Amino acid sequence: MLVLAGCGGGSNQASSEPSGNFEVDVATAAFPVKQHLAQHTDMVITVRNPGSKPIPDIAVTITDADEGTAAQAFSEDLHMPGLADSSRPVWVIDQAPCPASASDITKDGQCVPRDDGVPEPGGPGGAVTAYANTWAMGKLGAGRSATFKWGVTAVQAGVHVVHYRIAAGLNGKAKAVYAGGRPLAGTFVVDIASAPEQAYVNDAGQVVKVR
Repeated sequence: MLVLAGCGGGSNQASSEPSGNFEVDVATAAFPVKQHLAQHTDMVITVRNPGSKPIPDIAVTITDADEGTAAQAFSEDLHMPGLADSSRPVWVIDQAPCPASASDITKDGQCVPRDDGVPEPGGPGGAVTAYANTWAMGKLGAGRSATFKWGVTAVQAGVHVVHYRIAAGLNGKAKAVYAGGRPLAGTFVVDIASAPEQAYVNDAGQVVKVR
C-alpha cells in the first residue's frame, strides 16, 4: 500500500477507488546498469492496460532497497546520529514524469497527447503525488499505455539498488498485478563509476562519448 506523505482528501479518494486486481503489462523497464558520476540517464517504465476496463489511477512508486519509502526517491538513508535528514541522493532528478492530464508520451521535456500532438499544460514533473515517492498518470483506458520517465544525474559512486512498485490506484484498493496475480514490482542494480564519463565535441558539433 502506498504511504501518504501529505494530508487532505485521502479518505474521499479512498472511498471512490474500486477494489480488485487490475492486470498490467510492463512493456519497458529500463535503466542503464553502468553509469558514471555526473552522467545524465533516463529511467523509463512503460505499462499497458491489456484488460477491458480502465485502470483507476496508474502509478509508480520508487523505493529504497532496505528502507522502502522512508528514503527519498533515488536516495539512500544514512544511519548516523545527529542528521536532520538521513536521506542522501544517489541520483538527482532533473526531470520527472508528466502530469496525469497528459498522455503517455514524453518529448523534449513536454507532455504530448497521443491523439493530436498539442502539448498539455503542467510541465515536467506534474505527475508527482502527495504519496511518498509516487507518481501517477491518472486513469488508463483499456488497451492504452503510459510511460513514466525520470531524467536523473548520478551523484554518488558505487553499486546501488533501485526498487519500483506499480499500482492501479493510490489508496491500496485497486491493485496492479501480473497475469498470474503477482504484484507488479522490479529492481535495477546499477554500478556508478567514480570517474565522470569522458566526452568531446567533434568538428560536426556532435558530442562523442569515449568508451
